[in-house]
Amino acid sequence: MSLHSTAANLVTLAEGAEHGGNHESLQPWMTGGGALVILLLLLWVTTRFNRDR
Repeated sequence: MSLHSTAANLVTLAEGAEHGGNHESLQPWMTGGGALVILLLLLWVTTRFNRDR
C-alpha cells in the first residue's frame, strides 16, 4: 500500500464521519442514566459487604 492510496483512503473515511458518528438509536441521557444506576448498584453492594467499618 503506497502513501498516496493510504492518504486517499483516510480522506474518504474522514468525509464519511462528518455526520457526528453517533448511532441514531443511542440516546445520551439513557446511556448516562443506565451507567448511573449500575454504579449506584455497585456502590450499594460494596457497602453491604463491607460492614466491618
